[in-house]
Amino acid sequence: MSEDADGAVLSRYGDPTWDLSPWAGKKTRLDFGDGPTKRLKKAELDTGNADLLRVIAALLIWGPNGVAAVNSLKSRFLAIRRVVTHCSKHGIRAADLMRFPRVIDDLAKQVPESEYETTIVAFHRLWDSREILGFTILTAEGIKRLAALKPPARDIVQTAYIPPRIWKYQLERLRACIDDFLKHQQQIEDCFKYCLDAYIHNFGSLEKALSKRGPQTRHLNPFGLRNKKSRKYKYLGRFERTAEQFGVKGLMERWLGVQARGLEIRSFSAYLTLVQSAGLAYTANFTIQRVTEAASLRTDCLVWDTDAKLGRIPLICGETTKTDADSDARWPTSPSVEVAVRAMTSIARLRIQCAAATPESQPRESDIQNPYLFDRAFEPWSGNEVQAYGLRPHVSAYQSQVQRSPCLFDENQLRITEEDLKIACMLTPNLTSRQEFAVGNVWPMAWHQLRRTGAVNMFASGLLSDSSMQFLMKHRSRLMPLYYGRGYSKLRFNTEVETALVSAMYEVIARNLHTAMSERFVSPLGEDRKAVIVVNLVGDKDLKALAAAGRKGQTAFREIRLGACTKRTTCSYGGIESVARCAGGDGNGPCADALFDRERVPAIEADMAGLELQMKQVPEGSPRHRALAAERNGMENFLNVTRTD
Repeated sequence: MSEDADGAVLSRYGDPTWDLSPWAGKKTRLDFGDGPTKRLKKAELDTGNADLLRVIAALLIWGPNGVAAVNSLKSRFLAIRRVVTHCSKHGIRAADLMRFPRVIDDLAKQVPESEYETTIVAFHRLWDSREILGFTILTAEGIKRLAALKPPARDIVQTAYIPPRIWKYQLERLRACIDDFLKHQQQIEDCFKYCLDAYIHNFGSLEKALSKRGPQTRHLNPFGLRNKKSRKYKYLGRFERTAEQFGVKGLMERWLGVQARGLEIRSFSAYLTLVQSAGLAYTANFTIQRVTEAASLRTDCLVWDTDAKLGRIPLICGETTKTDADSDARWPTSPSVEVAVRAMTSIARLRIQCAAATPESQPRESDIQNPYLFDRAFEPWSGNEVQAYGLRPHVSAYQSQVQRSPCLFDENQLRITEEDLKIACMLTPNLTSRQEFAVGNVWPMAWHQLRRTGAVNMFASGLLSDSSMQFLMKHRSRLMPLYYGRGYSKLRFNTEVETALVSAMYEVIARNLHTAMSERFVSPLGEDRKAVIVVNLVGDKDLKALAAAGRKGQTAFREIRLGACTKRTTCSYGGIESVARCAGGDGNGPCADALFDRERVPAIEADMAGLELQMKQVPEGSPRHRALAAERNGMENFLNVTRTD
């Protein structure tokens, strides 16, 4: 059923588990529940039902329309295994399930609501393949019966938007951790080499140090108890003495905490892993990547493109297998991501030395030259189980990392305030239906929240619009339009990011429309005109309804320099490069679709000061002078309305 890279058999058809790790790129098994160790605990299967499940698994892989990705296989397999396990508990063969309608009715209680549709679809496919299988679990009538028993759908809570205060705090702490590492990078690398050399001296080689770990070689640990009978081994005393010698003791204690027994050699691995995790989270904050995508980046992932007008532009290059597989996807990012890549690269190159010396790891030459940024610890003192380098490590939940790193995050800073909850609920109105989102609780961080928050912040910044492009256009920066406009989209930007951005765009538009009802916005034509605009735009819609209307093109709220444009059709004046037409600076009166934002007053006052200087430098009466004068008149009109209205 599966082989490793050298062609050695990993699993055969009749085995209780099939090891599909080489296919998945991470540790993945299909468990049929009839093995001697009973890995499924309470979900053991009898031999007959396990054999039926093996036939189904083979069909899912090699049958008509076989799965293309191992994740799809596993989700369908688990949905079917739940039903087969239910049959086994009731002492019946899954192929005889249709003879027991009460068991089908009881089955509906076992299927989680979130997986009900997956289960129905999986059994519908099996019904279509009944002639190939040679047996049936649920017929068309049985599938209808199961579908009819589906519990009423609960109100789904969308992935939460992280309030700005909390988002900024976690970002600052991640950056502090990374910066602290980079300040001590050379000491860390020198300390790592010193420790590695001590292990090589005692074991005879790095390969032996990595492969002969265990109780029987405890006396070879250079940071263990001294063996007084032998003088050929190095004993360096407690690791904290070495850490102090290299000037990194305080650094590790600051981020790991001072433990009762002091720093141990395994603390070194723990610190390096902490920095890698911080780098992973920092990168995910600025790329809107799925965590699996961010965790599969390599040391050459950051590339800089040079544009004649914009200068150096950073892009993260990596692989995505979601929706459309793409081994060379691109994510525009912030220049600050460079520090995270630098720190993670340093650690990756330290650890790949050990992985390359471990026969069980089997890294390829390309892996050694260009290792993964995020990986498990391979150093001889880590105590980790040796894994093949190509199998990606599991990335624990972001909240787990918060709880495991008390020196990285202060939970009191992550506690939800009334203002935090108010902002979060503006973007996710039914958020409070989940008990964990309450004032005083620690905000439950999640990787996917970083994706949604990043997408929302991009649109809320006012730099992005849908007026010229479907979902990505910056108002004040032409970076993304330039890339799309000159054919750079041939590199295919990640499809999931597009979906997240478009969804966030309409949510931000909806939130801004509600804001337009407040005293913050004013029409240059008076309150009566503003009332007409608000009724046409908002009516009695809530945020969810407004977002839906936005997707249908029934609402319009585009940010401009003076505030907002509510015109549903394309505006040839823009409202960005010039505001003369919006505010009536050209002598024709202000635009009826414009709303002025009182919060823009300081920015417009600064712009006016700059205009005055420019007007003094150009000949009076020239076309340039007349254009600047129209701009100034428009800004004066804006200030007159927003200051006195």
